[in-house]
Amino acid sequence: MTAAAPEDTLLDVLIVGAGLSGIGAARQLQQRCPGKRFAILEARDAIGGTWDLFRYPGIRSDSDMYTLGYRFKPWKGAKAIADGPSILSYIRETADEAGITPCIRFGCKVVSAAWNSHDACWTVTAERVADGSRQQWRARFLYVCAGYYSYAAGHRPAFAGEESFRGRIVHPQFWDASLDYAAKRVVVIGSGATAVTMVPAMAGTAAHVTMLQRSPSYVVTRPGEDAIAAKLRRLLPEGLAYAATRWKNVLLGMFFFQLARRRPERVSERMVGMAAAQLGPDIDVGKHFTPRYKPWDQRVCLVPDGDLFREIREGRASVVTDAIERFTEDGIRLASGQTLPADIVVTATGLKLNMLGDMAISVDGQPRVPAEQMAYKGMMLSDVPNLVLAFGYTNASWTLKADLTAEYVCRLLRYMDRRGYRAAVPRRDAAVKPTPFLDFTSGYVQRAASVLPRQGDRKPWRLYQNYLMDMLTIRHGRIADGVLQFDAPHAATAPREVPVSLSGGEVQP
Repeated sequence: MTAAAPEDTLLDVLIVGAGLSGIGAARQLQQRCPGKRFAILEARDAIGGTWDLFRYPGIRSDSDMYTLGYRFKPWKGAKAIADGPSILSYIRETADEAGITPCIRFGCKVVSAAWNSHDACWTVTAERVADGSRQQWRARFLYVCAGYYSYAAGHRPAFAGEESFRGRIVHPQFWDASLDYAAKRVVVIGSGATAVTMVPAMAGTAAHVTMLQRSPSYVVTRPGEDAIAAKLRRLLPEGLAYAATRWKNVLLGMFFFQLARRRPERVSERMVGMAAAQLGPDIDVGKHFTPRYKPWDQRVCLVPDGDLFREIREGRASVVTDAIERFTEDGIRLASGQTLPADIVVTATGLKLNMLGDMAISVDGQPRVPAEQMAYKGMMLSDVPNLVLAFGYTNASWTLKADLTAEYVCRLLRYMDRRGYRAAVPRRDAAVKPTPFLDFTSGYVQRAASVLPRQGDRKPWRLYQNYLMDMLTIRHGRIADGVLQFDAPHAATAPREVPVSLSGGEVQP
């Protein structure tokens, strides 16, 4: 059983974040780098990250669990599009089974990390959320699994007249579990994944739910259960059935994405036609479900078993496409002159992006701002040694890339150990042209242009958003590619080591 590490223990790897990525990273370290000393710092008081934070009605994945789940741990649930509590249980089960939970320091928010080249070591400062006191941790390698959006604040535009509204206004990121919307008139502002999830979830209880959108998104039905996966589970051993389903879904997802890129008009027509067939003749699909952008210029919204379309078709929910002029005492007045009556308004208006969990980083006393760096293989920052960040796909499941990143970290650590290297840093080539990190027109991405790092116009700086290409590069490509530079071992004095057990987790002197 792993035990708690004192603060002055030099760790091999310090993981920031105990969500889906952080727990997966720790498990792969245990499996592929046994003996490495690691710990996890988590700002909140629970495992799960996003899946513990979000508690709004209907919270679920918008990716199938055979690809959102870990490669090393089969998803056993019946639902391919799973609800939030089921995903949270899956993450916690992974941590408990592997003995990772005792390795987590809860309530510790990382505020800064400073790299010292002489010692080849990160000094990480974390603030205890409970009392504001600060602790310092030291680690050879810093692995940031904190996601890419702020837990402290969502994107929340201000609307004229809000102060006059007599009902409740709530943001999904900070859902009030005591909020009673039974028999209430609810307006959900937004057209993204959160809105299309909440509307059908609330419609069965509320008097009526209206999805108010400024412009439409692509919304596509997907079966809640994967019939092929269920059949494979009956015919094959569990692990083999899971792997086969995972690859089936990876390849299908890549096929449809490439088709959308190459024949956007055809794919758009098909998506809109599918929505029209499920909504029936009484809904103006051209106005409410025909976006102005091409498919996959923004993420496609999935609705399991057509639940959103069913609620609209049966009259328990409706969709309005218009601009907000102002709030009134009892609703929202629109630019068209129409007024939507409301007792509760849900502002499903998006996320606020950040990087590295908002921590400040420096290298030998010089600040390193993520937005000024270039991303190497989508997982390291130029001129920042021994730091990896987990950043998933925008066109597929987050975990596919997070799993590959964890494999790469283990490959890199083993490579450095064999050669006695203490530091690895991707060096930026001035000839590489910088381009935006994400090729997405979504509002939350555009608002974060000054926060995200850049990518380059050629590999290994280019972000392909392609699992097969990344698998070849990350899992099988050369570590020493000429861009990643390593220090030569020398006799500099290292930070004080503490005698430890090499149990693959936190350590006890």
